[in-house]
Amino acid sequence: MKMPPSASVSVSNTFYMPIANSIYYLVYQTGEKLPVVLLHSAGGSLLSWPAEIRRLAGYRIYALDLPGHGKSGGQGYQSISSYADVVMEWLDAVGLSRAVFVGHSMGSAIVQMLALDHPGHVLGLVLIGSAASLPVNPMLINESANQTTFNKAVEKVVSWSFSPQTPQNIKTLVAKRLAEARPSVLHGDFLACDTFNVTNRIHEIHQPTLVICGSQDKMTPVRNAYFLADNLPAARVEIIPGAGHMVMLERSQEVAASLAQFFRQIPY
Repeated sequence: MKMPPSASVSVSNTFYMPIANSIYYLVYQTGEKLPVVLLHSAGGSLLSWPAEIRRLAGYRIYALDLPGHGKSGGQGYQSISSYADVVMEWLDAVGLSRAVFVGHSMGSAIVQMLALDHPGHVLGLVLIGSAASLPVNPMLINESANQTTFNKAVEKVVSWSFSPQTPQNIKTLVAKRLAEARPSVLHGDFLACDTFNVTNRIHEIHQPTLVICGSQDKMTPVRNAYFLADNLPAARVEIIPGAGHMVMLERSQEVAASLAQFFRQIPY
């Protein structure tokens, strides 16, 4: 794999921690394998993806911290198209022409925008906890805008994102990571999601697509997953029983298995 000039020294044969275009990212399973790019949700980071997915054997996995998130520089953005543009700049910086893109929630909106505006760079899509539009509860927008009410917004996100069966330690970890985000970044992410709507363009996406949704997802309910599958020409939907919006954390092994099965069908 050609590493960008700004990349750090490799720490093993299969694990890199570089920075390119001010984007911090991890690379697993380097080489000539099918490249897969993971894009996290609002206020998240590359650690929003469990190890079962980040280290999925047989594929070259890139997990990104979007601008202003995790260890990446910048302030974050307030539009999905701006995030899509910076991902395209990152692709060019690392010398990656095409990839399969996997996105969760806000990340899935970025993936859809990439497929619509830069289709030649997208080999396939995985949309997790997704929809063609992502309206945000006004309480989240208002509370995330103020430092004094920020924690209330975090509490609501965590409360609404998991099924009742989810172990408390997973909820606690997600709450801790969200609380570490800058309020301005999470607020900007909510604004970006709230204005995202490609309902009238979704039929233009022709790449192979896998739509994954938890059966108990309150943030992007199952009906949204079926809408995507019905309107994307080359899509199929997979509903994970008993999981919520954070399905990839709640049922990481099942989601990883679904991804591997889908990736095997992508010509490369």
